[in-house]
Amino acid sequence: MTPCYAPVVPTTVAAPATERSRHSAVVRVTHWITVFCFLALLVTGVEILLSHPRFYWGETGNVNMHPLFTLHVPSSRAMVPTGYAVLPDQNGWSRYLHFEAAWLIILTGIVYVLASLWNGHLRRDLLPAREQRNWKAYAAVLGRYLHRAPVKESGAYNAVQRAAYLGVIFGLLPLLIWTGLALSPAVASVAPWAVEALGGRQSARTLHFFATVALVLFFVVHVVMVTLAGFWSRTRAMVTGVVKEEQL
Repeated sequence: MTPCYAPVVPTTVAAPATERSRHSAVVRVTHWITVFCFLALLVTGVEILLSHPRFYWGETGNVNMHPLFTLHVPSSRAMVPTGYAVLPDQNGWSRYLHFEAAWLIILTGIVYVLASLWNGHLRRDLLPAREQRNWKAYAAVLGRYLHRAPVKESGAYNAVQRAAYLGVIFGLLPLLIWTGLALSPAVASVAPWAVEALGGRQSARTLHFFATVALVLFFVVHVVMVTLAGFWSRTRAMVTGVVKEEQL
C-alpha cells in the first residue's frame, strides 16, 4: 500500500566543512623527506655507535685510552651483543647509508631555507611576531601547556613553537652537519680549521652525539604535541596541505 503523504524532507542542511590552507607544498615535501632521513640517520647512527660506544675529547681516541664517558652497552667489532640478541656488526653499510641520508637532508634543508626566504614562510610563520618578542608570551604558552589548558590555535605557530623550530633549523641541524662533516677524513684534509674549531675529531664525535640526543628529544616532544593537538588531523594537514576550520 502506497503512503498518501509525502516523505519527510530535512529542512536543514549541514553546512559543508570549510578547509583552510595550512602548509605549502614545499613545506610538506621537505618535512617528510626530513622525517625519513632523520629516521635513517638515527637507525644507522645507533648501529655505528654500537661498534664503539666510548667517547673522547680531542683529536684521537681508542680502546687503549681513557674515555670521556662510556655508554654501557656491550659491543664488539665482529658481533654486537645488544643485551637482547647478538647481531653481526653492521658498521659498514650503516656508514654508507648514514652519509647518503646526511647529504639528502642537507640538500633538503637548503631547498627549504631558500624557498622559505623566497615565499615569505620564514618571515611570516617562523620569526616571532612583534607581540611574541617578550618573555610573557613564552610564559603564557608554557603555562597553558603545563596546566593542559585547551589552546585555540589561529593557524599560526605560537611563540614557543617558533623558537623551537628556529632553534632546530638554524642551530641544532647546522651543528649536527658541521660535527658530522668534521668526522670525515676528506673534509678534515680540505678544511682542517673545521675540525680544529671543535677541538679535534673525537670532540666533534662527542658533540655530534649530544646534538643527536637533543634532536631526538625535540622529535619526541614534537610527536607528543602533535598527538595532543590531534594526531590524524595534523598529519592529514601535513599530507594534503589543508585543515578544517573546526580543527584549528
